[in-house]
Parts: sequence; C-alpha cells; structure tokens
Amino acid sequence: MHTGIKVFAPASVANVAVGYDILGFALEKPGDEIIARFSDTPGLRITKITGAKGKLPYEVLKNTAGFAAQKMLEHIGEEGRGIELEIHKKMPFGSGLGSSAASAAAGVMAVNELLRRPLTKRELLPFAVLGEQIADGAYHADNVAPSLLGGMVLIRSNKELDVHRLHLPKGLYATVIYPHVQVLTKDSRAVLSDQVSLNQCIQQTGNIAGFIVGLYNSDIDLIGRSLQDVIIEPQRAKLIPHFYEVKEAVLEAGALGCSISGAGPSIFALSANSLIAERVGEAMTRVFTNNKIENQLFISTINQEGAILL
Repeated sequence: MHTGIKVFAPASVANVAVGYDILGFALEKPGDEIIARFSDTPGLRITKITGAKGKLPYEVLKNTAGFAAQKMLEHIGEEGRGIELEIHKKMPFGSGLGSSAASAAAGVMAVNELLRRPLTKRELLPFAVLGEQIADGAYHADNVAPSLLGGMVLIRSNKELDVHRLHLPKGLYATVIYPHVQVLTKDSRAVLSDQVSLNQCIQQTGNIAGFIVGLYNSDIDLIGRSLQDVIIEPQRAKLIPHFYEVKEAVLEAGALGCSISGAGPSIFALSANSLIAERVGEAMTRVFTNNKIENQLFISTINQEGAILL
C-alpha cells in the first residue's frame, strides 16, 4: 500500500449574526480528517468512510470531498492520476457547523498536499466551494473559506470569491452548543422572506460595519453592541427550541453576543476571554439539559490555521 498524508479541516460558524452568507469563522474543533494516497488504479476513488453512519456516498461526483478534489485535479490536468481518499467524519451532520464544508476543504487540501502543492490554499477555494455546493445547492463560501483558510473571514462577493481575513482582537473566544434536534437547511432557508425593510437594512449594515470596526480596533464593547441580527435570526429562531431562553442566559453570563450558527440548530456566542466563554457554555448547557435535550458543547479560540496537514 502506498503511504499517504492526512489533513484536518475544522468546523466553522457561518453568518456570525450580522453577515448572512458573507461572514464566517473557524473553530479549533471539531472537524474532519481525510487521508489521501497514491493508487495504482487510475482516477480518484473514495475507498473508506468512517463516522458517517452510512449517510455519505462513495461516488466521487456525489461526495463533497470527492467532487471538490476531482474538480481541482481536472483544473491542474491530473484527473487521470490514481488517488485514493479515506474520509473520517469527526463532527455531527446537520449541526450548522459546516460539516460538508469541512469535508470539501479537507478533500482539496489533502490531494493538493499529496501532489506537493501545485496550488496555494487560496487557489483551492473555488474547488472547495463547488464541493460544498453538492451538499446544499448554494454557492457560498462563509463555511468553506474559514474552514480552509482559518480566521474570521468576510466574503465581499460569493460569485467572485472576493474573500478577506479580518483582524481579530486577542482573547476572543467562541462558545458553540449543538442541541440534538433536526433543522434541515432547506427548511431554514424556506422560512426566510426576500423582503427587507429600509429600517432593517440600515440597522443591519450599521451592525456589520460596527462589528468589523470593533474587530480592527479591538473594541470589545463595539463588537458586543454590533452583534445584533435584525433580519435572519428573528425568522429562524422559531426552528430552534428554547433559542431565546438560551440567548438570555448567555448574555446574562457575560457574552458579547449570541445567535444561530449557520442554518442551525447550533447556537454560538462570542466572549472577551476564556473564563466568560466557559461560563457561557455552562449557561447554554443548563437550558438544554433542563429541557431534556441532548447537546454537545465546544469552546474554542478562533482557529487561525484552517485546514492543516497532520
């Protein structure tokens, strides 16, 4: 058997309250691992999948990691090269934490590393976005970009993949809870109205601008004041049991802000330091546990590396 390389790509929080489809950040964990190795059989194949409970296809063009890697190979003229992928899912499906994005990012990164980096990380982004599109039908980078590149990422234009990493204040922590309830991405998009009032537009643009200024100036109070979603969160909150109870508890515990991670049901909060982040996590857990809903908690700095070679 040929020796291989292993890549890890982390979970991510998309939207970040005020940046629907244009903001996202990476977590330290959980994430997915993919092993890539050369094969004597021509073409790309997926030979092993673990942790997916039979939910992921082995067909390359129907699998997020496989599709992303295949498109990258076609781009560099190596589609005939014999390569095997092993996919090890180590994060929950349907959690709002960018599971498909992590697989797509890890897939392109693993094959690129195996081929001794014909492309830069940034050049891998279009192929990773195409891979995630297989899962949710939308061409957007707010999960894929942070999972691949790391950090807090602003996507000025998804169509052009005009992507920019933002400055982060020292000490900023994320607390994310995944309640074990089902929220389908198609349902979370279906509840959204395509009508936004002028007042909502003014508030939301002020908040995203304030959030970015707060990041660059390390103005923690401004970050907190700006993490107010007046458009998406009010429409989606009803899909997540006890959302507002969690939010109230989190803000009382000292979080800067709290909202829905991606399409949900996960809920994230940002805090000024690890001590507050842990206290916020206890508050989140208490609400769901008291209501007999199983949950998983993740506390993390903002992951600055994104996908990495292990």
